[in-house]
Amino acid sequence: MKLALVHDWLTGMRGGEKALEVVCERFPHAELFTLLHWPGTVSRVIETRRIHTSFVQRLPLSRRHYRQYLPLFPSAIERFRFDRFDAVLSLSHCAAKSVITPPGVPHLCYCFTPMRYAWDQFDAYFGRERLGAVGSTLMRPIMQRMARWDRETANRPSRYLAISHYVAGRIRRYYNREADVLYPPVQTEFYHPDGTPSEGHALIVSALVPYKRIDVAMDACVRAGVPLKIVGSGPDRRGLERIATPNTEFLGRLSDEAVRDMYRRASVVLLPGEEDFGIVPLEAQACGRPVVALGRGGALETVIPGTTGVLVNDASAEAFAEGIVEAMATRYDSAAIRQHAVQFDREMFGDQIESFVNAMDGKAQRS
Repeated sequence: MKLALVHDWLTGMRGGEKALEVVCERFPHAELFTLLHWPGTVSRVIETRRIHTSFVQRLPLSRRHYRQYLPLFPSAIERFRFDRFDAVLSLSHCAAKSVITPPGVPHLCYCFTPMRYAWDQFDAYFGRERLGAVGSTLMRPIMQRMARWDRETANRPSRYLAISHYVAGRIRRYYNREADVLYPPVQTEFYHPDGTPSEGHALIVSALVPYKRIDVAMDACVRAGVPLKIVGSGPDRRGLERIATPNTEFLGRLSDEAVRDMYRRASVVLLPGEEDFGIVPLEAQACGRPVVALGRGGALETVIPGTTGVLVNDASAEAFAEGIVEAMATRYDSAAIRQHAVQFDREMFGDQIESFVNAMDGKAQRS
């Protein structure tokens, strides 16, 4: 089978890229299509694929400001051609699911989420607090057109897989399509306890973007009297640093080894935003550490209250502070926490995604 892989963009090793890495391992001869690729930002397994990029790659300042070219993504993704391929697998959180495939070429979409900023998170990305009144007003019709295009192209994939039941519900609501659920991979062999004692602080590992609600966690830790360490970078970092108190430390991007060490040293790991799935809570649990998460979205599928952490029902800083205090006062069984995370191991994901792709190939041969 000649397989084409499609990914929105390759600018770092986040959850979506870690899923892509497993797919590349299972299908080493597949070619990879993406809107843009910054060499050296993803793993060697991905970098060594034959990678095709779109015209967005060649636009001025695309490396730093590629999100400014969002209105061009539909035309860019639709220019890719797949006549040489037997099947297409897209891994999509934006435009990848909307590639155009020839008749008879099946297209399986592994959907991380429908385009969140075009649907239910416009204000978080393009609201007045982010862009000002004029900028937000200008962006609204653009995102409305993106949402219409996203819905109009929802039938291009032959089949959908969703990263969680929560995302499957979003696919049903926005695309009117059903989706099977395949949880993303977690590197449970890499993330594991080593006997390091916790040091009494809370930890966040996250991109610093609006919907992650880092400011809420910062406020909650102040209320709970617990030091907070933040790993990650993003456009919100400068604003968050301006409102930070001395109990908050920003560590920036760290290596995987350093992140693992931070999980092991933390007393509790925080997930204050509503996630589509959330890899970080499971990486933390694989290291035997409890999680305090907002009780919405993917966290309902990854955190077991009383066993692997605390689910906070209210989105306020006050409620989150109470959850942190509860978790810090609870004696958890780190072995039980880790055992829960092992269910999401990357090898299991690899076996399942390979099975889905092979079934797609068999269907194409029968048609």
